Amino acid sequence: MRKLVLTLILFSVLGLNVCYAESVSDVFIPVRNYDEVEVPSGSFIPVMNTQEISTQYCNEGYKVKFISTNDLYLYDTNIIPQGTEFYGYIEKINEPVVGTNASMKIKISKMILADGYEIPVKGYIYTTNNNIIGGGMSEPEKYIKMPHYNARTAGKPILSIRPGQRRKMGIHTTLASGANMIIVLTEPAYITHTLTN
Repeated sequence: MRKLVLTLILFSVLGLNVCYAESVSDVFIPVRNYDEVEVPSGSFIPVMNTQEISTQYCNEGYKVKFISTNDLYLYDTNIIPQGTEFYGYIEKINEPVVGTNASMKIKISKMILADGYEIPVKGYIYTTNNNIIGGGMSEPEKYIKMPHYNARTAGKPILSIRPGQRRKMGIHTTLASGANMIIVLTEPAYITHTLTN
């Protein structure tokens, strides 16, 4: 309280005027007239990989880049033009083990249009296995010969082979540079900027 009183006395002695700010409720900021476009969750965006990505030498958090291969239209508006860059990172890596190959999950976090405008998106590189790339069974350690009897062969056995129970050590999963992939959006993307010719 003393400091406040001393400050007021100092202002009055020195003849300084105390200024009050005007109300900011009357301030008008002009905004461009543009409606955002909502790309719904579950939409597919075809892209191409720009670098080789492998579980052998990439770690979780490794930055990745993809480029859209087609224009994506919503009604008559080209909302994601060909050549748009998508950036993301490897969210999870599973190392190869006996019986299972390595796998990874790639998350997409933003897209950059050709003029440099950046829009956040949430998606993954799509696979039918819950967006996990790789992770299949490894090769069998050996094959076992088995005879099959068939009525057509008049009781003569046909020799065939079947995979044994044991599996080899899994191999690393690699996405080649230039591979065609698909991004699936996990949340709606709000496009607030489009390119015009």
